[in-house]
Amino acid sequence: MTTIARRKGRWTPLGVAAVVLGFMAWWPLGLAVVAYIMWGGSIDELAQKSLEELKGAFKSGTATRGTTGNAAFDAYREETLRRLEEERAEFDAFVVKLREARDRSEFEAFMAERKKELGRG
Repeated sequence: MTTIARRKGRWTPLGVAAVVLGFMAWWPLGLAVVAYIMWGGSIDELAQKSLEELKGAFKSGTATRGTTGNAAFDAYREETLRRLEEERAEFDAFVVKLREARDRSEFEAFMAERKKELGRG
């Protein structure tokens, strides 16, 4: 009985959309999606796994740091990526300083207002 409940749970909106789009594109593709869902798969799990793999590839740099076979281009790309990383680090430090300055001015305004309120009371 729990198998049936789990099987019904696999039909999510994403799964239904995948089936409909599969049939609209090419009927064997729609049948393949239905078969995948019926025999143990979930489109949501498949999509989540694919997204996690892509995120991992981009975080590790494997998606952008392969060699092209052209040494001059590879050197240019590495230099550009290094420069962009430095600029990003500088920008992140700038944003932190801006936030600290904004927080400081908001705190000082709060303290001045509080002092004024306490002086009157």
